[in-house]
Amino acid sequence: MVTQSNIHFFANWAKERLDEMDATVISLESKAAEVQADVRDKAKKVLADLRSQRDDFRDTMKKQSEANEAAWIQTKAKLEADWGLFEAEVKKYVESFGKQIEHQQATFKLQADAQLKAWREVAEKLGSDAKKFASERRGDIDAAVKRMNADAIEAEKKLEKLNQAGTQSWSALMAALTETRTAFDRANEAAREAFKRAA
Repeated sequence: MVTQSNIHFFANWAKERLDEMDATVISLESKAAEVQADVRDKAKKVLADLRSQRDDFRDTMKKQSEANEAAWIQTKAKLEADWGLFEAEVKKYVESFGKQIEHQQATFKLQADAQLKAWREVAEKLGSDAKKFASERRGDIDAAVKRMNADAIEAEKKLEKLNQAGTQSWSALMAALTETRTAFDRANEAAREAFKRAA
């Protein structure tokens, strides 16, 4: 039987995406006044759509909070599609209305900060959860947590380096976030498997 503690790995995945969505919407809203007057109404509509997508994502995630693993797996597929649509809409917004490099950098920084915060929170929670297992069954879990912490440090270095450069294109910044997000997903899945083996 899968324990509720194994379910939180799916929630970790969803929360990381939701945190990035929140950061993105906050950043774009803070720069909305800088959008040229002739396209401001169009930009406001896109922002409203982004807020709605984020809220729908959050609502779906909340509804799943007590679901079993099979339900989470099914919902994760829907949330992945929703995430992809959100990313595409953000890209379109930035290319249409947020062409100033400072606007892109500010959005990237908030997204990167949200992602790194999620890494730290998950690693801390996994470390705490690992203590609940007998020491002879904790080896894989401790290794997975250690690997997640090391991956988080590497991701932070990479994202900070890009942020300091300040002249990267939007696509390069998003590629870096995608790369570190994928590393987070791998680390989260490795930890999930380690917990399953130890259970």
